[in-house]
Amino acid sequence: MKDANSDNNLLAESKNHLVAWYLALIGFFGIFSTTISKNPVLPLFIKGLGAPDSILGIIAAASPLAGIIFSFPVGFLADKIGKRKLLVISGIIFTLAPLLYLLVNNPLFLIPIRFFHGMATAIMGPVALAIIISFFDKSKGEKLGLYSSATLFGRTLAPLLGGFLISFFAAGSGLFNYRMVYFAAFLLSLPIIFLVMLIPKEPENRSFVKVFSFKEMTAVLKRFLKSGLVTATATVDMATYFIYGVLEAYLPLLLIQKKISVSKIGLLFSVQVISIALTKPFFGRLADRIDKRLQILSGITILIFTTGLMPLLSNYYAMVVDVLFFGLGMSLSTVATSTYLAENVVKTELTSSLGLLSAIMDIGQSFGPFLVGFIATLFSYRVGFYFSGVIAILSAIFFYLKAYRLNSSANRSISAAGN
Repeated sequence: MKDANSDNNLLAESKNHLVAWYLALIGFFGIFSTTISKNPVLPLFIKGLGAPDSILGIIAAASPLAGIIFSFPVGFLADKIGKRKLLVISGIIFTLAPLLYLLVNNPLFLIPIRFFHGMATAIMGPVALAIIISFFDKSKGEKLGLYSSATLFGRTLAPLLGGFLISFFAAGSGLFNYRMVYFAAFLLSLPIIFLVMLIPKEPENRSFVKVFSFKEMTAVLKRFLKSGLVTATATVDMATYFIYGVLEAYLPLLLIQKKISVSKIGLLFSVQVISIALTKPFFGRLADRIDKRLQILSGITILIFTTGLMPLLSNYYAMVVDVLFFGLGMSLSTVATSTYLAENVVKTELTSSLGLLSAIMDIGQSFGPFLVGFIATLFSYRVGFYFSGVIAILSAIFFYLKAYRLNSSANRSISAAGN
């Protein structure tokens, strides 16, 4: 009997391990498909359609806006009708959206298309994380790291293929080379549909009409915001992605001021992304074994110091080392915040909470470049980077107070409610 139970446990563990890899591949192809549709083709496609510079920013903002708006409602629905159903919807959007770009002749039509495409990632992110956390208890950090690394590799490789396709089909007339990139995005999205079908079905089979309630959704939001521990954890992620958005937007401009070539700047960002992608599974495994609070604070502290150093460094190789450590700090912190939040929310509201976390991250990444743009215009890029560091310092202090100093039974009550 003991041997039979052992065999069943090994079989279940093997199936769960496959689920983690299915989700990692879904994340890879999903992010690859959306990134190749954006970088570097989107601004070139918009220009090719004859759009003025003023509309480029609006089109670019449409996709992250979908994440801000839909991540929480999607998480709420997933908790009610089942995560797999929402993942199927995400797969359908991933597949349909690239085909819509092929029909565009008016740049204004790109606004709803980018918003529609952004809905796919808004759904996939929190739902995939919630499935991983629900399948894995002791190794959830490691599996979350695997999923996150897969998405980062997709984000890294997509611009390389997109740039190659644009150059390879450059001899074609009109916008042919850009449309070939979107056709490639369609082909790369097809595996998602098949992979989603391999995710095990959940026993619940409730309908959307019966479960959707604005009143209940508002109650979930209030519980999330009422927990100081949960909001402090989300604030760390918001500050992290605030800085990350600033780096993406303004580090290239800062480096050009330092007379660093564009090719070297591209290599710098590759080092950063690769450092995050390669270390996430390791730091996820670490989060399963040590105090997550310490890991989160260590990560955000590294981000504070590396961000503060960026405006001061003039040597390129010193900047490479700084950016490498920035990536390590970001990897160290972000892989622990999801698992720590999962341990401190009502279990039946896990996907809703992860959806809120995702929306807060999107707000940070979108609002960072917007705010620092004004600061850089009034003062300098250096002041903008220091301001980003101050935001991170405040988030670290807030998290420390809630996680260590003020972590009373009131803070833990939201977790207890789900047990």
